[in-house]
Amino acid sequence: MKFAEDILIRPYITEKTNADIAEGKYTFIVDKRATKTQVKQAVEKLFGVKVLSVNTVIYEGKEKRQGVHVGRTASFKKAVVKIDTDPKPVSYAAKGGKTVMTSKKYKTSIEEFGVVQ
Repeated sequence: MKFAEDILIRPYITEKTNADIAEGKYTFIVDKRATKTQVKQAVEKLFGVKVLSVNTVIYEGKEKRQGVHVGRTASFKKAVVKIDTDPKPVSYAAKGGKTVMTSKKYKTSIEEFGVVQ
């Protein structure tokens, strides 16, 4: 498996993706060979959030012309990651048979994404 830093290349920020942040959906440009499972593990490791689902799409590069010169733009893979914005409290049994409740195990947003909600 690759390192988490190698899987996530950069955030993909547009007007639509900024609107999706309110629903807990964050969009990243990822390595084209990365699987959904690898993207999920990378986001959970780097940002400390609980990932509910990952949707991916591969965009093929477009053919561009500048005069007589023809070239292609780079193709890339985009991943939309939905995180758990309302994590349930975690309870576990401690010594002596007591039940201990903790408030939240995961963060509810990714502050490092660079967008203020």
